[in-house]
Amino acid sequence: MTRSRKRRSPTARSVIRRGRGVRGPMLPPTVPARRTRGQQFDRLVLEAFAPLEGRWRDQLTGLDIAVDDVPKIRPLHPDSVTWPDEVVADGPVPLSRLIPAGVDRYGMPTRARIVLFRKPLELRAGDPDDLVDLLREVLVQQIATYLGVEPDVIDPEPE
Repeated sequence: MTRSRKRRSPTARSVIRRGRGVRGPMLPPTVPARRTRGQQFDRLVLEAFAPLEGRWRDQLTGLDIAVDDVPKIRPLHPDSVTWPDEVVADGPVPLSRLIPAGVDRYGMPTRARIVLFRKPLELRAGDPDDLVDLLREVLVQQIATYLGVEPDVIDPEPE
């Protein structure tokens, strides 16, 4: 007399415990699909900044570029949502901020810095090509503010 044994379906825990689970990363580190969204955004920022840096290298030696996920700043007047000149915004949402050189709370000198806010910029751009264009526009405005010139001087319109 034979008994019919019902086999249990393997659970994830039993598969891993018996050595039949994933043995390594699904994608090697060199594959572009392995990059996080933050790493992809950083690459696009560098791509947008490269031509501007090539043209204005001597004037931009004291300037750093930083990326923050979300803005941590508030408008000057919450009722009317007005931003200072060093903030580039789309209505009530800031996209980037220029922090001038100064002294930190420990008395150490700091360099000027452009902080780009990743999530608001990604939400306003539909695809990576639009994002590069938007990043370039924002960087041109911030560099113009930093140097005290008009944006057309930084990136002249092609004729």
